[in-house]
Amino acid sequence: MARQLLVLQAALVGLLVVVGATLAFLDARRAVDDGATGTVTAVAASIAAAPDVRAALAAPDPSRVLQPYAERVRHDTGVDFITIMSPAGIRYTHPDPARIGQRFIGNTAPALAGRPFTETYTGTLGPSVRTVVPVFGDGHRVVALVAAGITVRAISAELRGRLASLVAVAAAVLAAGVAGSSLVAARLRRQTRGVAPGELREMFEYHEAILHAVREGLLLLDRAGRVVLCNDAARELLGLAADPRGRPAAELGLPAELAAALASADPRADEIHIGDTRVLVVNTAPVRSRDRAMGNVVTLRDHTELQALTGELDSVRGFAESLRSQAHEAANRLHAVVSLVELGRPDQAVAFATAELESAQRLTDRVVGSVSEPVLAALLLGKSAEAAERGVDLVVSEDTAVEGGVPARDLVTILGNLIDNAVDAAIEGAARRPPRVTVSARAQDGDLVLVVADSGPGVDPRTVPDMFRRGWTTKSSGGPAGHGLGLALVGQAVRRGGGEITVGGGPGAVFTVRLPLDAR
Repeated sequence: MARQLLVLQAALVGLLVVVGATLAFLDARRAVDDGATGTVTAVAASIAAAPDVRAALAAPDPSRVLQPYAERVRHDTGVDFITIMSPAGIRYTHPDPARIGQRFIGNTAPALAGRPFTETYTGTLGPSVRTVVPVFGDGHRVVALVAAGITVRAISAELRGRLASLVAVAAAVLAAGVAGSSLVAARLRRQTRGVAPGELREMFEYHEAILHAVREGLLLLDRAGRVVLCNDAARELLGLAADPRGRPAAELGLPAELAAALASADPRADEIHIGDTRVLVVNTAPVRSRDRAMGNVVTLRDHTELQALTGELDSVRGFAESLRSQAHEAANRLHAVVSLVELGRPDQAVAFATAELESAQRLTDRVVGSVSEPVLAALLLGKSAEAAERGVDLVVSEDTAVEGGVPARDLVTILGNLIDNAVDAAIEGAARRPPRVTVSARAQDGDLVLVVADSGPGVDPRTVPDMFRRGWTTKSSGGPAGHGLGLALVGQAVRRGGGEITVGGGPGAVFTVRLPLDAR
């Protein structure tokens, strides 16, 4: 490419120089011809108008006076010859004195008619540009003729002098143009790394196909935060209907935190962002060229399924922890029963065992009888045992009834995170009131209404708009990579189900979620 560009530019520069030099030569030639014509016309006219010339013409030997005069004027003006002649063409003066008295070679008819004229004619000195002017006597009668001329050889010599400088300038311009073209070609060669145009085209097509084929989202942003490239996977992950190229990231309708991360000047590694329907893992890397910021390269991965699986794993772990807690409690109760029997109090042992069994069975019967979804029932039983182990009374309200209509995964995400936060809040407020968490779920006006209330310190109403954003937390440790993800996932699940969530106060905090029962 660089070589082709060099040849093309050199040819263009050479053509321009040739055309320019030709035009300059023609202009110089015209200027030299016009200058020569003007000079000989002025010299001939001034001699014809001189009184001394007319006086000398009346003398017996005009040549004796006119020859020295004509030669002096010829040397002073730089013309090649001045010939003063009679109307019959007999010379009175000539640069070669031997030709005085001979007939003038050339046309004189216009001058004899009283009109000065200029012509190019070959005379005794060779081809010349000459002007013949009449000398008028008394009664406006032509009494003599004056011819002044410059040889074509002299004109050509002057033109060659101009042509030499013109050729030098043209050569300098051509050399500068070729040198400039060489520098441009060398720079292009460095920037394209010597790759040919066909190879560049193939490389671009391969890269374009690869970028749109990969499942990982890819965005390229310039220094101003505008999208330069967005592959198909990125458009799908970000929910963009139109091609966003040329638009700033802040104007794509993305959450403010995600838009800020895309255009951030600082690198981001595996940063989790929660949208309305997806959980995205975002990586950004600034691009620099010679210590100058060029923009950002952003990769996006869909973390939604993995986050759902992680939530299910957390639920399983919670169930396992609940079983451990129940096993621990059962062991304590069994130990108490055995101890009563050993102390000779079998009646008290039977009464104690029966009371514990009835209490556990009532909770199990109420949860299983009111919740048809086994995963959700297991979640509530597990959370009850876990809360009891932490000293919190988790109560499932009597009117709780869940008959389906909402995906179990979303219910586990919503209730699991809300109950965990409620238990933590109840423990935090245990110094003021007994720690207690109340959970209810019921159908109302075509919606499933979930309510989780705690006896904790409550929620500042000013923080409610920020509670469901990633990273918001009231805990003293964690942050975006630790705490602050549960409520964001709750908000995402609610939005995905087309529902809404409100936060109020009781003595503690009350979270109310409404989900359409036909959501899938």
